[in-house]
Order: sequence, then C-alpha cells, then structure tokens
Amino acid sequence: MSAEVIDGKAIAADVRADVARRVEALKAKGVTPKLAAILVDFFPPSKIYVNAKEKACEEVGMLSERVDLPKDVSLADYFSEIKRLNEDASVHGIIAQLPVPEHLNPDLDIQLAIDPAKDVDCLHPLNTGLMVRGEGMFLPATPFGIVEMMARAGIETKGKHVVVVGRGGLVGLPLSVMLAQKKDRANATVTICHTGTPDIGFHTRQADIIVAAAGRPNTVTADMVSPGATVIDVAVNRLDSGKLVGDVDFDAVKEIAGAITPVPGGVGPMTVAMLIVNTIAAAEAQAGI
Repeated sequence: MSAEVIDGKAIAADVRADVARRVEALKAKGVTPKLAAILVDFFPPSKIYVNAKEKACEEVGMLSERVDLPKDVSLADYFSEIKRLNEDASVHGIIAQLPVPEHLNPDLDIQLAIDPAKDVDCLHPLNTGLMVRGEGMFLPATPFGIVEMMARAGIETKGKHVVVVGRGGLVGLPLSVMLAQKKDRANATVTICHTGTPDIGFHTRQADIIVAAAGRPNTVTADMVSPGATVIDVAVNRLDSGKLVGDVDFDAVKEIAGAITPVPGGVGPMTVAMLIVNTIAAAEAQAGI
C-alpha cells in the first residue's frame, strides 16, 4: 500500500486562512500588518521566493514592501535600508533575503542589524537563543512549517524517534532542538545525521519519522526506511533535466512509508505560510496584543 501523500499546499492554505482572520481582527483595531523584504539583485531564485511571500501577504490582507537593491549596493546603503525599516512603525516584519554578495557578508552582521522584534525569519541571535530556550515569539519558518504540517496531518511526535538528516543552521539544527523540547508538538527523541555519520541508514531504519534536509538527491532511499515511517522531505534540488526533486527517492519510498511529503508541494508552501504567521505575531505584539 502506498503512503499517504501529505498535501503541504492544502495545509498551508488552511494556515493562511487562519492568519487572514487574525489580520481582520487587527485591522479592526486600526493596524494593518506589513512585511518588508530587502532583495539584492544577486541570486535569481531569491526573486521567486520574495514573489511568493508578497503573494501570501496579499492573500491574507497584509501589506508588503519590497526594497530592490543592485548587486553592487554599498555596505552603507544596504544597512541604511535596514535601519529605515527598523524605525518605520508601519513595518512589523523584516526579511533580508539571503544569499547576498560577498561584500555584504558575513550574514551575521545583517541578522544582528535587524530589530529582533521585527525579525520574522528568526535569525537574530537573540531570537535563536529564545527559540532554544523554548521561549521565543518567533520560530524559524521551515522548521515551524514542518512541525505545523505534522500536527495538522495528525502525525504524533510525542515519544517518537525522529531522525533528522542534515545539520544546517536553517533547518536541521533548529528543528532538532524544537522537536526535542518538552512541549506539545514535540517531546520526541531526536537523532541528527550528517556527512560525518558513517551509516545513516542504520539510524533512519530505527526512525518513526525521518526528516531529510541534506540538499542532495536520493539521500534517503527505500532500504533506509522502516515500514510505516513518516518521511518529511525538505530539500529542493534541480536536476540537469530541470526537474525538481527532494532528498528522498519518492517513488520507491512511498511504497514503504506510512506518510510522505512530495517535492514540490510539501514543505515549501509551509515555509512561506509560517513566515506570514510570524509576521502577524509581530504585528500583534507591536500593537500590544
């Protein structure tokens, strides 16, 4: 029997509908939530990502502002835009779309420059630290989306063994921390595998839930999955043919897993949806709600 394919698009639409109701309630108090994105003309896919975020804002009734900057933008001008948005009371959330050109690196300087109260990407070290403590207002969008998707799909994490393949700072590490915490939608036993793990399959075959976030096609194959396990595929890889695939051998694994996310249409839509959730949370907090 084939696995249940988790429809990330449908779940994300439900999340946006919930946000739209919160936006209407805030508008009734005279506040319209607004998300600002700073985009340097450097990495072509970034335009696609920002367009998706603007579309999501429009759908839920939020405002959006896009700051387009040239590839050779000076350090001073770039950080001047961050400062302007920090001081603009009409802006509730700020994202600095990464990557950026080498002369604007390191990324940490950018993350430190954004007001933590408007850091809806949850990349500022203060927000990262609060997330680790389980006390933050914001959660990183992709891990947040994975947790929300599993909860809405009826996938229990309490007492389960989750194996996360990939230790990146945007997904693998924060998700591992979030799922291990003693709280609802978490309370799992978490194992992190990575390029230094001698036999990843040894661990994944013991997992109730596998999260593949390595950024390499066919990282998780059918022989690495126990029957009935849930498989969450985070990565998006473009093959030479132009086809988009994840880290999981989807066609083979779906015949063994109990539930699986597709690529595209799985985790991706949830990432944008949870960024919008963080933005409404920021707007509510700044409005004293």
